Amino acid sequence: MISTPNLTLTEAYNLELFFELSPDLLCIAGYDGYFKRINPTVSKTLGYSNEELFAQPINSFVHPDDKDITAINRENLTKNAPLLNFENRYITKSGEIVWLSWTSMPIDSEKVVFAIAKNVTHKRKLDDDRNALLAKLTKANHELKQLTYTTSHDLRSPVSNLLAVFDMWDISKIEDEEALTFIDVLKGAAESLRDTLNSYVDVLSQKDNANILIENLDMKQCLDATLHSIQSIVQNSKADVRVDFSAFSTIKFNRAYLKSIFLNLITNSIKYAKPGHSPEIIIVTHIEDGTKQLIITDKGQGFDIGKVKDSIFGFNQKFNDHTDSKGIGLYLVYNHVTTLGGKIVIDSAINEGAKFTITFRN
Repeated sequence: MISTPNLTLTEAYNLELFFELSPDLLCIAGYDGYFKRINPTVSKTLGYSNEELFAQPINSFVHPDDKDITAINRENLTKNAPLLNFENRYITKSGEIVWLSWTSMPIDSEKVVFAIAKNVTHKRKLDDDRNALLAKLTKANHELKQLTYTTSHDLRSPVSNLLAVFDMWDISKIEDEEALTFIDVLKGAAESLRDTLNSYVDVLSQKDNANILIENLDMKQCLDATLHSIQSIVQNSKADVRVDFSAFSTIKFNRAYLKSIFLNLITNSIKYAKPGHSPEIIIVTHIEDGTKQLIITDKGQGFDIGKVKDSIFGFNQKFNDHTDSKGIGLYLVYNHVTTLGGKIVIDSAINEGAKFTITFRN
């Protein structure tokens, strides 16, 4: 029995029962570094018999990499300094590693330490798995950002060369109106591509500095610029784009991000229109409980949201066999929105189109 002065026999028995049945590791250790008393959980956790645990110094069961720090903390205990939430590793008899979180109180007059430990191996494993996943995602995100930066940067030179050709071209000698219109469309597309590439490089640089430019944007102006850059795609598809910005017409956001959102959602709507039908795209602003929302709806093919809801905004996720599908557009849209504190929700069903609701941060 544990020495329990001033306790009745019943109280002492209950205390002994608590010690024996506790799911945590309870022990009394001497200043000499040996166990003096342990409960069954200690033996069960470490896999050694009581005799084996009493016969060797406690530090002999500690993981080799944790022996030094454990010895230092045990030395502090002998100086009457309590130990709180100290985690270290032990090696079980079968060779497995267990993580224990200790709270220990020294009794200097008796030269012993009363200690309780929780087995936190499972928690540690979850933390390790999470950290490994975060490291993997961080690396992948860095590589993707570098690829985007390099691509955007390197494409600017050929685009600039293309625009230089247009500047050198004496179009005053061209009399064919259709050819002039065609040249104007090509030049406009090249200029838009140059501006977009410049914006991406700037945004990536700003993001590295955690200083993404936020400004008050005219939504119609950004939409018109986007539609102009894909003018031939819209015209050839005979897309019907209806716009209503009456709820609000300006938003504090990043210009390149907003244009990218318009670009990706509009081109997706055109790309995935119902076969034999012209694309119908509705773009409206809405205020819900004082919060600004941008809602983009189409009447296209849609998809089974129940099957793809957990991966819809994932990188390289494709939900259609379209040859031009790369699985990147929605990933970019999601990151543009969430990076600036907003959220995006999608509602869709097969042959019923898709509805994207973007809620901006106030």
